Amino acid sequence: MKCPPALPEESERLRALSEYGLSADRPMPSLDPVVRVAARAFNMPISAVNIVGSDHVFFAASTGAELGTLDMRRDVSFCAHAITERGVMVVPDAALDERFQDNPLVTGAASLRFYAGVPLRSSCGHAIGALCVVDTKPRDDFTTEDQDRLRELARLASDRLEVQRLTILAQQNQPHIASMPSHLPAPVICFDEVGTVLALNEAAAELHGYLPADMIGSPVAMLVAGPDQPALQAMLRELLRREKSPAVALERRELRGLRKGGEEFTLELTPFRWQEQGQQRYSATLRDTTERQEHARELRRLNSSDHLTGLANRASLQVSLEQMLAAARSAALVVVGLDGFKALNSALGRAIGDEVLREVARRLRHAVSPADVLARIGGDEFGIVLPDAPSPEHARGVADTLTVRIADPFMVAGHEIRLASSSGIAMGPLHAEDALELIGNAELALAHAKGSGKRRSFVFLPTLRMEAVSHRQFAVDLHRAVENNELRLHFQPQFRLSDGALAGAEALIRWQHPQRGLLSPAAFLPALEAGPLAAIVGEWMLDTACAQARAWRDLAAPDLRIAVNLFQAQFQVGSLAETVIAALTRRSLPAACLELEITENTVLNQDEATLDSLLELQRHGVGIAFDDFGTGHASLSLLKRYPLSRLKIDRSFVQTVMNAGPDANVVRAILDLARSFGLATTAEGIETVAQRDRLREEGCDEGQGYLFGRALPPAEFAEVFLFDRAPPLAALARDRAGSASP
Repeated sequence: MKCPPALPEESERLRALSEYGLSADRPMPSLDPVVRVAARAFNMPISAVNIVGSDHVFFAASTGAELGTLDMRRDVSFCAHAITERGVMVVPDAALDERFQDNPLVTGAASLRFYAGVPLRSSCGHAIGALCVVDTKPRDDFTTEDQDRLRELARLASDRLEVQRLTILAQQNQPHIASMPSHLPAPVICFDEVGTVLALNEAAAELHGYLPADMIGSPVAMLVAGPDQPALQAMLRELLRREKSPAVALERRELRGLRKGGEEFTLELTPFRWQEQGQQRYSATLRDTTERQEHARELRRLNSSDHLTGLANRASLQVSLEQMLAAARSAALVVVGLDGFKALNSALGRAIGDEVLREVARRLRHAVSPADVLARIGGDEFGIVLPDAPSPEHARGVADTLTVRIADPFMVAGHEIRLASSSGIAMGPLHAEDALELIGNAELALAHAKGSGKRRSFVFLPTLRMEAVSHRQFAVDLHRAVENNELRLHFQPQFRLSDGALAGAEALIRWQHPQRGLLSPAAFLPALEAGPLAAIVGEWMLDTACAQARAWRDLAAPDLRIAVNLFQAQFQVGSLAETVIAALTRRSLPAACLELEITENTVLNQDEATLDSLLELQRHGVGIAFDDFGTGHASLSLLKRYPLSRLKIDRSFVQTVMNAGPDANVVRAILDLARSFGLATTAEGIETVAQRDRLREEGCDEGQGYLFGRALPPAEFAEVFLFDRAPPLAALARDRAGSASP
């Protein structure tokens, strides 16, 4: 077991911690909702805000079974390690981590295996503890998105800790009741039991615009404006009422102070009473907090608003929801997301994208009622809280109205902008009694709406949360699948339309699940692409496809071309060009036999390094194809800029190519576009002879689809399409017209 490293600023850290007044027997109830939300959000049995002292740790808040039995020594604490990190510390399996494998928390009755924790920092930057989630079983599905969500919860915990610190300091900073006002630099005034000024220092007189002699003998009430004089008199009566106490210091109050010329200002006044030589003495410290209040208001405005649009921000919206739910008020949350905004931002530039967001904010501001809370809660997402919303249907009606308002075209820097938007809706307390959970549920509904098409709105259903948990389980299973070699490559043939000859094969991933059987990509690809395994699986696909190409070229198809799809993650890890060239070299394959397929949106989401990688691959002779062309947001400038060799026409256009209308025209336009750029073309999803013939007449080079054959395992592919005993390929392509089905 490795003990936590010593922090160089440990003494300063402990001094900062002392300002919070925390101890094992003084937990913070305000942190309880944070740990409960963390446990639910990550499906963890244990969550805690753990405060790290000099030699022990203790919980400021926690949820989970048998926490009281844990060893709380600092030397064995996971959180004592976490506070030494700058970001989130994730331990997928403590039993395999040299820091913790023989830790009593791991080997003992607690049997902790998974840990994720993020430091909680004081206002001066010292780590005083950590927000953590813990499990008794190992987990390798804690994604970067999960880490971001844990950081967000940690910020909420830090805010509540700061409120605790300020409360403690306010209590500790009461004036010393035995101090005489004459030598104090702060404004101090002395008065008798009826409120007549007996003495004051120059600072107090100057604060109100008088000379000291002018104020002696006057009533204390002259310090404050008329409307606040009753409050001042009540404070003085409270001092007198506590006459049995040898000394009394009342809480400081803010009143409207009054200067000699009638000017009002914010006056902080703290009255206190003490005994001196058997006599009662009454004093008050004074402070002009006008500037501080203005500064505080400005800070609150900045901290609660979005700097780009001027709307409230995510934290402010969350606070509004918390207040409504705490008051047992119903509230609907509508989360609006712009469809395709990232592509627009990439194509037109960030400056235009920012202006688009400001225009959307302006439209939403004019569309909602004054009682509604409107906020920008993400890059292209806006949240609207509808207080006392009567039903989900009412909220959906509001969402549909916002969709119409956003859709009106407008001009920005000479560009006509047409936007589509989708909405997710969640009702509190129907769908959640906690603000964070309600926001998460609305965002799950938004994701479902976007997945169903543009301009959709969807009301949260509990099944969405179940699907999210299932998605997380898929991520866990995928790690096992990679370790146990459960992934497979099937190959779908690609034929030349001019003569029916086999031109290539596209490698398509499948999952041979031990319980669910053979899974198609639709079942697991979203989880794979969103997780940390995408780059690893992508490299495996590339190497496996190249190995299969080598085998088939040696046996029966010396000119066969292999197409392999790339994941976005492969552009972000290492050098893609080096990886591809290494795979070709290992199999002694010419670069021309490999074609890499990328989607339009993959290109739009990448940077200059992506272009450099593709240019390097082109120089070596590797083909680059745009997959599903016509369904994304590619522009002509991308076709000019990127080193493409092929456009693949999406199956949605091919299915209706026989119809007179827009889709047939789209196919014709894509083919004309490809010819003008000198690009080859492949049509996907060909199912009938008529479709094949029409595409051949229009000049399409190649096709793939069920007419020619579905994706098959390598041995079956070779049996059907490569070996001599298979029927002639040109005839096969013709004869499959009526026999293949999806």
